[in-house]
Amino acid sequence: MQVLYGRHHVRVFRFGLRLVRDEQVAEDLISEVFLDVWRQAGKLEGRSTWLLAITRFKALSALRRRKGLELEDEAAQAIEDTSDDPEVAATKKDTSAALRKCLAGLSPEHREIVDLVYYHEKSVEEVAEIVGIPENTVKTRLFYARKKLAELLKAAGVQRGWR
Repeated sequence: MQVLYGRHHVRVFRFGLRLVRDEQVAEDLISEVFLDVWRQAGKLEGRSTWLLAITRFKALSALRRRKGLELEDEAAQAIEDTSDDPEVAATKKDTSAALRKCLAGLSPEHREIVDLVYYHEKSVEEVAEIVGIPENTVKTRLFYARKKLAELLKAAGVQRGWR
């Protein structure tokens, strides 16, 4: 259990934090997730997606309990590259802020798919398993999420690349 926690707690925490947008709630989620894993260790399958699926379920339950709060995503935090000159760093920061704002303009379903595919590097098959929808639905949501994100970025004046 200690090895499992050590390997996955950061990823589970970050995924939960992106969903619930509250560090304390995300901390509580991670505790609940690993407690459930401990309690049901004999029943759980050894696939790599089940921890995120459990986290997603618990996060959605927590959000239902906290009515009135919208699921906003500020997950795309910029990691400033110290090797860049100040102009490039400022451009990246502005673009990153615009990207976060545009991501918040996506529907919760589309944000969730983008988060799992691009930030957690999950395959379409894994995302389908985590979210509990068919693979073709994941592909369709990803297509429309990319299309909408491109429109939002263009409207925000963000060109392709960091230039």
